[in-house]
Amino acid sequence: MALPAYTTPLERIWHYTYLFICGLIFFFLIAPIVVVMPLSFNAVPFFTFTEEMLRFDPAGYSLKWYEDFFTNLNWQGAVNNSFVIAVFATLISTTLGTIAALGLSREDMPYKSVVMGILISPMIVPLIISAAGMYFFYTKIGLSSTHLGVILAHAALGTPFVVITVTATLVGFDHSLIRAAATLGASPVTTFFKIIVPLILPGVISGGLFAFITSFDEVVVVLFVGSYEQRTIPWQMFSGIREQISPTILAVATLLVIVSILLLFSVELLRRRGERLRGITPH
Repeated sequence: MALPAYTTPLERIWHYTYLFICGLIFFFLIAPIVVVMPLSFNAVPFFTFTEEMLRFDPAGYSLKWYEDFFTNLNWQGAVNNSFVIAVFATLISTTLGTIAALGLSREDMPYKSVVMGILISPMIVPLIISAAGMYFFYTKIGLSSTHLGVILAHAALGTPFVVITVTATLVGFDHSLIRAAATLGASPVTTFFKIIVPLILPGVISGGLFAFITSFDEVVVVLFVGSYEQRTIPWQMFSGIREQISPTILAVATLLVIVSILLLFSVELLRRRGERLRGITPH
């Protein structure tokens, strides 16, 4: 975007300095990904660029690490566990988070700030503390080393994202629509599914996607409350780094990056659609 004609030289210097700093931060964040992705095509089991790769020799590149990921039973078991746990955790966190956001949007909601703080506390409390607390609690009630325990733990971690996104969607919600529906004889259930849900659906789906990503990428809680039967992709990657160094880990990391980019792109599209539904010009 071009600077206004009345911009002073000092303001121009600060503007371009600011862009340069942002560029450095972006490079710092993206550099590890740029390094990992080419290494996942390495033809030899090394975590370094070989001479063939640097010469762009086709012999230095291979898809065998991706083939190993799709054919190895350990990795496929981790993929199945990750999807099953993430899907059920997302359903639970999306349902609970949406209900909580709807309650927090009411003007007569008592202790709103306190309730909101409790709901988003899993985002604030260090994950290692949450994982340790869940471990000691689960061992007493018999949920340790079970799929249900991991699902509930991930649901607790994903709920704050749903609460925040749905609450943000409800900021511009016109509550007079609910009163109008009641005046026309619509039941609360009909009003919820015909009026409220379509308007907040982009926020609900966005929160669900964030909850899914949180569950899919989480490893600390799984290590505490899960076992080998509940191993997920991050668990398998963590174990692979400690026990057997293999470029298959780089191939999996590349695939996870691609999936995350696609999900974040979907979230951005939903955000823009939500703004259009609320009469806000997307930016």
